[in-house]
Amino acid sequence: MIEAVGLTKRYGDKTAVYNLSFQVRPGAVTGFLGPNGSGKSTTMRMILGLDNPTAGHVTIGGHPYRKLPNAARQVGALLDAKAVHGGRAARNHLLSLAQLSGIPARRVDEVLGVVGLQDVARRRSKGFSLGMGQRLGIAAALLGDPQVLLFDEPVNGLDPEGIHWVRNLMKALAAEGRTVFVSSHLMSEMALTADHLIVIGRGQLLADMSVTEFISANSADFARVRTPDSEPQLREKLTSALTEAGGHVLPEQDGALRVTGLPLPRISDIAHGADVRLWELSPHQASLEEAYMRMTQGAVDYRSTADQKAGLQQPLPPGAQPPMPVPGQGQPGWYAPPPPQQGGQPFAAPQGAPGQAPAGPYGAPAAPGTVPGGQPANPYAAQQAPQHLPQAPAAAPQTPQPPAAAAPPATAPAPASAPVTDPTKPEDAR
Repeated sequence: MIEAVGLTKRYGDKTAVYNLSFQVRPGAVTGFLGPNGSGKSTTMRMILGLDNPTAGHVTIGGHPYRKLPNAARQVGALLDAKAVHGGRAARNHLLSLAQLSGIPARRVDEVLGVVGLQDVARRRSKGFSLGMGQRLGIAAALLGDPQVLLFDEPVNGLDPEGIHWVRNLMKALAAEGRTVFVSSHLMSEMALTADHLIVIGRGQLLADMSVTEFISANSADFARVRTPDSEPQLREKLTSALTEAGGHVLPEQDGALRVTGLPLPRISDIAHGADVRLWELSPHQASLEEAYMRMTQGAVDYRSTADQKAGLQQPLPPGAQPPMPVPGQGQPGWYAPPPPQQGGQPFAAPQGAPGQAPAGPYGAPAAPGTVPGGQPANPYAAQQAPQHLPQAPAAAPQTPQPPAAAAPPATAPAPASAPVTDPTKPEDAR
């Protein structure tokens, strides 16, 4: 078990952690949550004896980390996956750690198989991807088969299969009676992995409770009710009936009703008694992310703002129209639509009318020098100079000119002083 009592850490005039007390019990996965700069990493470093607390103390199994006999056999940790000698192979890195702690060499091959790095065990770690480095760090934490494990962002850089594997690994370790302490910013993953939560903000404790209790305490469940859109009088009738029964009704933007204070069976009975047909009656439970955002909204130090792009906007050319605003753009949850699809194939070039330039992948005319299909023309394909001056490409748009400023015919001979340049030749051959 990990126990922190009055833990405080100051760096000059900045207080990173203040009077923090909590317990991490065995047999459960405990999530450690908090905004950036809230003191999570500092707290973990103090647990492992890497930083000395200014006040208070933290113990593992009743002893400070530095006084644990052969601490590597009792505590495993992953704080920085890149804390590896880049020129050392993965197996040699783990082997050196094992030799320092009196762990048999066969355990190195075991943990390499557990994390899935047995095929790259002889490769130098400097060539590892972020996900491979995370797996190597997890292998180092598991090396001594410890009873206490600490992980700081263990799924950072992992693919979906790796994330699923880490989730099951955490649960399996906790089921064996070990103490598992995990820090992460992925709320959806914490909701599936953690049993208990410790939430801090600006170095102080905000919550110490189970995931279910945390969501219930920091969010409000409601029922979503929808009546036929063609009969608005039914919605008004149901709103009055629900309000009289003690419910609180709020309209949604899409015409549905958000009802709180009444359970779903009661809402159904009220609608039936009022002779109102329902198109939808569904419960809504807040997610861990919603509850977390509600609790920590006052403890966030780094807040982003809208990009005003001051001084970066290019002036529109004369006669050009400003772009039309995209509905919903800039709102939370909005994402750019996918590229247009033609014939079921993404990025397919639409077929233009005869005599028009071939269209680009998004419907715009293809740039000069491209062939149908959007591929650039080979500049080395034409090695012989043409017999006459090149004409303007057919795809180039012609800008109408006033009659008085009409350009001379294209057949007019070029001045003798102007060299004739062949645009079909590469630049170094001109």
